[in-house]
Amino acid sequence: MRIAYLINQYPKISHSFIRREILALEALGLPITRFSIRSCQDPLVDEADQEELAQTNIILDVGFLGLLISFIKLALSRPKRWLNAFKITFKIGLNSDRGLMLNFAYLAEACVLLDRFSHLEITHFHAHFGTNSTTVLLLHHILGGAAYSFTVHGPEEFDKVKAIALPEKIKRAAFVVAISSYGKSQLYRWCDFKDWDKIKIIHCGVDEAFFSLPYRPIPEKPCLVSVGRLSEQKGQYLLIEAVSKLVVQGYQFKLILIGDGELKQPIEEAIQRWNLQDVVEITGWATQTQVADYILQSQAMVLPSFAEGLPVVIMESLALGRPVISTYIAGIPELVIPGESGWLVPAGSVEALVSTMKTVLDTPISELENMGKIGGKMVKENHNIAQEAQKLKLLFQSIH
Repeated sequence: MRIAYLINQYPKISHSFIRREILALEALGLPITRFSIRSCQDPLVDEADQEELAQTNIILDVGFLGLLISFIKLALSRPKRWLNAFKITFKIGLNSDRGLMLNFAYLAEACVLLDRFSHLEITHFHAHFGTNSTTVLLLHHILGGAAYSFTVHGPEEFDKVKAIALPEKIKRAAFVVAISSYGKSQLYRWCDFKDWDKIKIIHCGVDEAFFSLPYRPIPEKPCLVSVGRLSEQKGQYLLIEAVSKLVVQGYQFKLILIGDGELKQPIEEAIQRWNLQDVVEITGWATQTQVADYILQSQAMVLPSFAEGLPVVIMESLALGRPVISTYIAGIPELVIPGESGWLVPAGSVEALVSTMKTVLDTPISELENMGKIGGKMVKENHNIAQEAQKLKLLFQSIH
């Protein structure tokens, strides 16, 4: 059995959970060959990501000519399979939001995967995200390549089910991983009832780097932290508005935003407009060690997202003993239990966010620490990457 992973962009700063999963599988004696369709455009600030890059095969490194040669070569050597893949590509492309041409590029990438890397004798491919990387594996399989499986995170896959041909991908997959019960329910909605047994829950997780850190008490100095790409769906802009209202009401605290992204400039402008330069700090991208240190400097994590799967930063925060404020969406309520491991607010409600942040800032440290410990226990029981990787290894073994 030889397993390979295919991801659209790997390694990537926001995909540390994939790296942990791969390394945990290898620790269980299952070597993983890494493939990425393209190189990541974001800087790789973590040394662990830089090490992963050195082990990763980049498909688009073959260039346009390499794509074309493999495309033609497979058409000549496997005409029936190639024609079948061509028809499926055309069908998917007609419904796709990406258009026909880009879907034929996915077919060319599948041809490269089969033509250039068949000597590696991969017996099974696994993808993270049910979008274009899984499209490549679907077409690769139709061309005669190895069986495949994939992990669905959401929200993107659930926002455009037909546009990414999710039902077709589930039908042809050996199995499909959901990262939460909520995710599993959404996959049930979009596949044939006879395929329900294919849907398995494997949680994303954290590793011993978080569990083994010496416990650090929650500091007395009021500080909140938010980790994630600065984007619309993460809700940080509303978080800045909530901070401005709390400051007007006389609350003194610090908010640290860890990340970067397309909404950075509007967020910086809002900070200037509401005179929050001494209250809000934007760090940019940070290494895993730096993220852990920032979390430990805080009293709680705040993640006011509009759309998610189940954010790994919530697991990281709870593993480090810090409770979490987040929203009633997707898989988040499966981990953030109001009154136990944190607080949940309606997504998009600044008023609810302000009220809950006040509650956190007014809560005695001892209560915050107790909530963090409850959350940490939940993460260790349900989101330990070593345990989850063992479940995934058994799934790989069950189909070979």
